[in-house]
Amino acid sequence: QVQLVESGGGLVQAGGSLRLSCVASGRIFSINAMAWYRRAPGKQRELVAESTSGSTANYADSVKGRFTISRDNAKNTVYLQMNSLKPEDTAVYYCNAAFIATNGVHLYDYWGQGTQVTVSS
Repeated sequence: QVQLVESGGGLVQAGGSLRLSCVASGRIFSINAMAWYRRAPGKQRELVAESTSGSTANYADSVKGRFTISRDNAKNTVYLQMNSLKPEDTAVYYCNAAFIATNGVHLYDYWGQGTQVTVSS
């Protein structure tokens, strides 16, 4: 069993910052890729940022220059530092990951439960 648990969401004023964390636990040998998605009310889920197995970071155009994804592989944790937040960043943010389990099986498309981020104007 593998679990992803997000934390760090909350209410912040426009221009403020938040740091989201996602901790993976369970029978994990290594993490291939981790990413953050978000779903705003009435909108489809969208990719915000991803960190590939080679530690390459990719970002949605809407967050480039404001958000930074980082990983601590020793802690099986991915972070999303969000600066200069805007009301349009309001959404539920989800962590997504792909792993290699301790038995060598590749696991894909695991999701956390989500954490709410609300940015007031």
